[in-house]
Amino acid sequence: MVDFGPDTFGWTGGERGIRDLLDVASEHIDYAKIYALNALLIPADVVTRTTQLYRDAGVAPFAGGILFEYAYLKNEIDALIALVQRLGIPGLEISENYVSLTQEERRRTVDRFQNAGLRVVYEFGRKNPEEPVSIDYLQEVVTEMATRGINHVTIEQCEIDLLVESSPDALRLLASQPWFEHIVIEVDPYRFPEQHAKIIRDFGPEVNLANVTAGQVLRLEGFRRGIGRPVNYSLVSGDGSHPAGIRQ
Repeated sequence: MVDFGPDTFGWTGGERGIRDLLDVASEHIDYAKIYALNALLIPADVVTRTTQLYRDAGVAPFAGGILFEYAYLKNEIDALIALVQRLGIPGLEISENYVSLTQEERRRTVDRFQNAGLRVVYEFGRKNPEEPVSIDYLQEVVTEMATRGINHVTIEQCEIDLLVESSPDALRLLASQPWFEHIVIEVDPYRFPEQHAKIIRDFGPEVNLANVTAGQVLRLEGFRRGIGRPVNYSLVSGDGSHPAGIRQ
């Protein structure tokens, strides 16, 4: 889930909104990404308290990659580490949407955050890619990250879009890879519910998704179970698999 803060996609800018959300849907949320520079823009005491709410609910919060890229460009990585530690945020996303790291720079950066006790999430891809990524290169990235102890690799949504445009079989090939379970596909909140339902149809109900908004979490869980018009209510229409029965 992406925590945009006070936003039309779901009010998660303070403790009451996050507490209500977690009371209803925490079991369906594995990670909560603190959007962009919100760790700087929202009052520190609010971020600290809401971060603890996530942790208490078993949800892993992490600072988004744009914050890393901003600190990298400003040569303030040490200040970034100090900030997230001060706020109690246990993880941080390293992305290369607008910056480019060499393989050695990437390794050193990962080690730097991990040595500071932070859990690293890696996001692959550019915001405006010029050519489609190959499946073989994605495998190299996932394998490289696994050697650094990172088993959560998010693929930038624009990379998926370009990959699909380049080859009609791209999604099937991607889903068939043995390392696909470590891939998290970034979705576009503005293309909900159509895009989200299609990805579930293409990859199956257990596909890992990122950038799901607070207001979309429960409906997305419904799609996974075959509930909702975008998935033709397959739970009851017989168009797909569904849970064995009602559990109390």
